[in-house]
Amino acid sequence: MVAGMEGVAVIHRRSVRRGGGGGYAGHMSDQPARVLVVEDEAAIADTLLYALHSEGYLASHCTLGREALAQLRAGEADVVVLDVGLPDIGGFEVCRQLRTFSQVPVIFLTARNDEFDRVLGLELGADDYVAKPFSPRELVARVRARLRRAGPAVAATETSGWKQHGRFAIDGEGRRIRYGEGLLDLTRYEYALLAALLQRPGAILSRAQLMERGWDHASDSADRTVDTHVKTLRAKLRAAGVPGEPIRTHRGVGYALEV
Repeated sequence: MVAGMEGVAVIHRRSVRRGGGGGYAGHMSDQPARVLVVEDEAAIADTLLYALHSEGYLASHCTLGREALAQLRAGEADVVVLDVGLPDIGGFEVCRQLRTFSQVPVIFLTARNDEFDRVLGLELGADDYVAKPFSPRELVARVRARLRRAGPAVAATETSGWKQHGRFAIDGEGRRIRYGEGLLDLTRYEYALLAALLQRPGAILSRAQLMERGWDHASDSADRTVDTHVKTLRAKLRAAGVPGEPIRTHRGVGYALEV
């Protein structure tokens, strides 16, 4: 049951944009915040989605804890509304796993309102706790408050493992590269090539140098293998909105990248 929605005649489920982020990097104030609703009761989920969309948020929905974790690992939310009782793994376990890789704000949603559950949820890293039945207006206000409080502090925590190179950023441990706020979908060799070029902006690297940085057995690979991967990498950079042609070919010498 959801309180305070007697006047709502139509409930909409909308498709929403999902951005790649490779983890939570803080909400960008010039973009609508992304709210992930993890709730297995369709009526409650629809009510929440309607309330969030009405306030201008980009709200998405999933019913399983494992699906939520996959989306959150991809950086697809700025705040999470998380039901405690899920069909596969419980909300408490989702929160515990989430806190191993992200500090995205979590608001627990539950039918249980005893002190033990509230304390457990908060100790696992939740930021807030709302008991059913609830007012959608109040929950939206709590979402807004969490986003406001998270802002710069959360962003600083989450980006500490990333090294900025112009509009690019590299996460060496996770072997990930993003451009702006979007995570690039790179193969192993595309990542190795782009990382090597980003770490020496403007420097011309020969094919042999690039293979030494990215290939396990560089001597067994042909020089033209690099050319093939550079070609696919350029296509992905264009698709990600990188202007111009940042990877320059220096004929007979190698490649350089301008950031």
